[in-house]
Amino acid sequence: MAVRFHPHANERMLERGTTESEVVLTLEHGEQFPAKFKRTGFRRNFVYNNEWRGKYYKNKQVEVYAVKENTDWLVITIITKYF
Repeated sequence: MAVRFHPHANERMLERGTTESEVVLTLEHGEQFPAKFKRTGFRRNFVYNNEWRGKYYKNKQVEVYAVKENTDWLVITIITKYF
């Protein structure tokens, strides 16, 4: 399985503090669910134990929205939640 990133997804990763490796792990091992516009959502929690924008968080949740293209995934956007 190859993972490709839409330019929008690359911008959101930088903006929201998510790495490519976290996105790939979320696609490979995260919870999968149906999403709008014939997309597939993936969700996975990570231990974070770090600061994000001046506040300390123990965990980070990465949500990836992607479309399947043959055997590859095209990542459209990423949402990151800290808690």
